[in-house]
Amino acid sequence: MSWAGLLIALAGALGYALGAALQQYEAVVEGASLKLVRRPRWWIGGIIGFTGACLHAVALSLAPLVVVQPISVATLVFAVPLAAFMYGRRPYKGEIFGSIAVAVGLLWLMMLVPTHNVTPRLGNGAAIAFIAVIGMVVLITQLAASRARGPARALLLSVAAGAVTASVSTFVRVVGGGLEGDLGRLLHWFTLAVPVLLVAAVVLLQRSYAVGYFGIAYAGVQVIDPITSVLAGVILLGEPLPTSPATAIPALLAAALTIGGTITLGRLAPDHSKPAPVESSPAPRRMNATSDLG
Repeated sequence: MSWAGLLIALAGALGYALGAALQQYEAVVEGASLKLVRRPRWWIGGIIGFTGACLHAVALSLAPLVVVQPISVATLVFAVPLAAFMYGRRPYKGEIFGSIAVAVGLLWLMMLVPTHNVTPRLGNGAAIAFIAVIGMVVLITQLAASRARGPARALLLSVAAGAVTASVSTFVRVVGGGLEGDLGRLLHWFTLAVPVLLVAAVVLLQRSYAVGYFGIAYAGVQVIDPITSVLAGVILLGEPLPTSPATAIPALLAAALTIGGTITLGRLAPDHSKPAPVESSPAPRRMNATSDLG
C-alpha cells in the first residue's frame, strides 16, 4: 500500500469538502443555473474542489480504488460544520452526530475490504456496460426526484451525483493505474470519458446542493461514491472483497451506523430557506366618471 497515495487522498478530500461548502452556499442562493458562473465564491469553491479532485486522481494512480475512495468519507465531519459556518451559525448537534455516524460507519465498512494493489484492466464492452448502468441510475433518480420534495429530493439527486462521481474515479483509476510508465496509453477513449463524466457530476452536484439540505446531500454523495467505486473495483477491475464469515456482523453494524447517520441528517432543516416571492398587488383602478355613468 502506498502511504503517499493515502496522504494525497486525504489532502484532496479536505479540499473537496471546502469547495463543496462554498459552492452549496451559492447554489442555494442562485439555484442550479448558469447564474452561478457570475458568483466569484462559486468559482473559488470550484477551483478548490477541482484541486482536491486532481489530488484524488493522483492518489488513485498510487493506491487501490478500495483504499482511496473511503478516505473522502472522513471529510463529512469537516464539510457539514464548514457549511454551517457559511450561514453564520453553529452546527446543529444532529449534524455533528449524524456526520460522525456516517463517516465512522462507512470507514468501518471500507476497512473490512482487503487491500491488494492490482493493475487495473477494463475492456471496452465492460466499460460501456458500466456507463449504461450509471446512466440508468441517473435517469431513475432524476425521475423520482422530480416528484420528491425536501430532504428526499436532495438525497435522490445526491445518489445520481455520487454514482457519476464514482464512474469518474473508476475511469481515472483505470487510466492512471494502467499507465505503468507508458504515456501513450492516455490515447484512449477512457481518457476522454473522464472530463465528460466530470461535467455531468458537477451539474448533478449543484442540483442536489440547490435544494438546501447540505448535510443529506453531501452525505448521500459520500456514501454512494465509495460504495459504487468499491463495487466497480471488485466487479470490473478484479479488486478483492472480504470473504471471511467473521466480517458479516461488523459489516451489518457499520451499515446500520451509516444508515442511522444519514437518516439523522435527512431530518434536519435546510441550511437556507428562500423567501417566497412577494406578489405585487394590482394598481388601484381609477374611476372613469364618463364610463361609470354609462
